[in-house]
Amino acid sequence: MNMQSKKIKFYQAKDIKNLEQLSKFSFKERLQMQAVASVLPFRTNNYVIEELIDWNNVPDDPIFRLTFTHPEMLPSQELNYVYQLLEENTPQKELREAVNQIRRRLNPHPAGQKQYNVPTFNGEPVPGIQHKYRETVLIFPTAGQTCHAYCTFCFRWPQFVGLDDLTFATRESGIFQQYLQQHQEVTDVLLTGGDPMTMKTKQIALYIEPLLEPEFDHIQTIRIGTKSLAYWPYRYVTDPDADDLLRLLEKVVQRGKHLAIMGHYEHWKELDTPIAQEAIRRIRSTGAQIRTQAPVIRHINDSAETWAKMWQMQVNLGCIPYYMFVERQTGAKEYFEISLVRTWEIYQQAIQQVSGLGRTARGPVMSALPGKVAIDGVAEIAGEKVFALSFLQAREPDWCKRPFFAQFNADATWLSDLQPAFGQDKFFYESQLEEILTNKML
Repeated sequence: MNMQSKKIKFYQAKDIKNLEQLSKFSFKERLQMQAVASVLPFRTNNYVIEELIDWNNVPDDPIFRLTFTHPEMLPSQELNYVYQLLEENTPQKELREAVNQIRRRLNPHPAGQKQYNVPTFNGEPVPGIQHKYRETVLIFPTAGQTCHAYCTFCFRWPQFVGLDDLTFATRESGIFQQYLQQHQEVTDVLLTGGDPMTMKTKQIALYIEPLLEPEFDHIQTIRIGTKSLAYWPYRYVTDPDADDLLRLLEKVVQRGKHLAIMGHYEHWKELDTPIAQEAIRRIRSTGAQIRTQAPVIRHINDSAETWAKMWQMQVNLGCIPYYMFVERQTGAKEYFEISLVRTWEIYQQAIQQVSGLGRTARGPVMSALPGKVAIDGVAEIAGEKVFALSFLQAREPDWCKRPFFAQFNADATWLSDLQPAFGQDKFFYESQLEEILTNKML
């Protein structure tokens, strides 16, 4: 298939007031959008603007909501404060100090990522990796701590705002490799970010190729978390090193490793362009699998029909639906979050519209402090209405797939909003969790 190449062009906060496609918005509305983009990261590109957003449906177009900042994403007091600073052309240093104070109030590292997930090696923290679950280590390559475009809901927004103490990143120092050699229980490595696929192939190879050597035979699966399939599919088709990247993926498969591209798709429109579908085809031709995941997000994909259509398209294109997540407690969560019961209803209504091949999608799932908690359903037991829950992954492996129950709460949006059912004081895992976290901090 002959695909015309495209050179990427980025748009950032300073471009909002002059972007031609935003001319329908008043000066005040655009300055409000810029005010939000001064606090939360904003970046988009010419592919998103030209081929994904339906400008006749703005502001309700889901991809517009997904990539452009909106005034409602900040509390009105903070929005007005930053708006005034911009209107008065406040010096950059003063503006930066003001927005950094706001950022630190937005729960930049939910679920204890920074306190409890960073491991040690030779008595020192290992920079740029997380090891929360026994079998899986996350690696944050330094050069991959950006994206082709930023999602407005992203729970990793601290990676992009220039606050070093909020950022995970590991350089090609080899320390993470020494850590992996020491931990033979690790079977899966996940390169994440940001987006590792923003790096050149030669940079990606610095992280992947060492893992193909005999001393890493215990690493069975290499995963790469990426939004590039949706936001810049040219990466796999016409970018200058696209063929080099595919050869690297082939090499991983030929060495006997399972290679999983963890594709982030929030809406079926991201799958609907010829270049997006060609990127999928080319990746699959290397032997790599594409597994898909996304949270349920208000204003963007909060309908069963959207999810059912997205899963159907993914299966048709040879992708494997993997996770439906619950939006995390960070950033503009009040703008995007949905109650747990509504999220479960969307999942339950969507899953019944797809065949068995689409029902590989697990959800809804909260990536919470103790682990990945699935909302298995709503039930009435012994006269009490409850949420049925279970762990898909956990800090303590023995917690997995042990059903537990929470009092039904129609307003709950996260695990911390729930109370144990049937008069219990604690959920079954809580005492042990306290011990685990205490030991982590010693």
